Amino acid sequence: MDQEMDREMERETDRGTGRGTGRETDRGADRGADGITTLTTTEGLAGFCARAREHPYVTVDTEFLRERTYYSRLCLVQLALPTDAPEDAVLVDPLVEGLSLEPLYELFRDPGVVKVFHAARQDLEIFMVDGGLIPAPLFDTQVAAMVCGFGEQVGYETLVRKIVRQPLDKSSRFTDWSRRPLSAAQKAYAIGDVTHLRGIYEFLSKKISDTGRQGWVEEEMAVLSNPETYVTHPRDAWKRLKTRTNSGKFLAVARELAAFREDYAQRRNIPRSRVFKDDALLELASTRPRSMKELGRSRLLLREARRGEIAEGILAAVKAAESCEPKDYPKPPTRRENQRANPALSDLLRVLLKARSESAGVAQKLIATSADLDLIAAGDTTVPAFTGWRAQVFGNDARRLCEGRVALAVKGKAVEVVDL
Repeated sequence: MDQEMDREMERETDRGTGRGTGRETDRGADRGADGITTLTTTEGLAGFCARAREHPYVTVDTEFLRERTYYSRLCLVQLALPTDAPEDAVLVDPLVEGLSLEPLYELFRDPGVVKVFHAARQDLEIFMVDGGLIPAPLFDTQVAAMVCGFGEQVGYETLVRKIVRQPLDKSSRFTDWSRRPLSAAQKAYAIGDVTHLRGIYEFLSKKISDTGRQGWVEEEMAVLSNPETYVTHPRDAWKRLKTRTNSGKFLAVARELAAFREDYAQRRNIPRSRVFKDDALLELASTRPRSMKELGRSRLLLREARRGEIAEGILAAVKAAESCEPKDYPKPPTRRENQRANPALSDLLRVLLKARSESAGVAQKLIATSADLDLIAAGDTTVPAFTGWRAQVFGNDARRLCEGRVALAVKGKAVEVVDL
């Protein structure tokens, strides 16, 4: 009797301190022979998310498919808490009937828990489309690694090797994540994307704090946290096209065709290439068919697009463009080759960027791209390099260099800016 009372008191103590919460509330969790837990019920997910609120951060990743749809199809969510307990790193199966992700979305809304991703853009787009929210506060380890000098678009595998010093098996990266059951290799790959992320986050967040660069990372997170980042407006879809003409009439037709295609693909949730491909769109913008008979002469249009709703949409788009006034024609995109950049100044800016990025320990492309430098040399003052932390590191000196107020000098192995 006394032993039973002692055990009951221990269970009550665990409930009071939260130590036993995960083991007792994560019902609907499937613990495999490999020790990896998969949550398959809303109740199980809610229990894990309640426990997550007791921690300062949670690492997050997703697996998805997009080959046959316009929007990504979420197939798996991986979550890990900053502990070594096996039950604190889990897979969530959103394909299980009846499982709601609302407990996860509630966690994403909690301002007291940092949501840590690596290369978050596609993951965030999924949650924006499916749940109508962006997790906040947000931390992207790829951006943080670039700020800390780990190179351009540094991959997760590189950070695992350099920071956590662990091997990472990426053989399951391109498997079909919609098929069930998941293999042991798939589950091991997936869970590794959040367990190693804990050490990476703690290392990078400390380094950023030590160097006082929290504001730099916050500027980048503001872009990722903006819902507009993940919205494609059909009227702007033409800007992605690679055209070889600046003809206003041609661009007007291309704009209407691209807008129809984007809207149709979004409504049907199919890839835009399934409606018609870019080469077919550009052909249609050139030939401007006005009837089904003329449309049938297209060499590049898929058979399915020569009839029905798509064909009618194409003809309507051409008709709308034909009635467009010249003053309403889209403006051709600015091309680098049309910029009257001083080649010598472009070269000097590249030298300055290399020197400044090495001195600051920041990836060059995070500060400015090669195209940005050519635009600066052509007199463009609207590039991102002239704002925020980029201006402090590079932009202000780049402006002075262009204005002839400073020169570059070599001192030993270093490049220095010299006032004139």
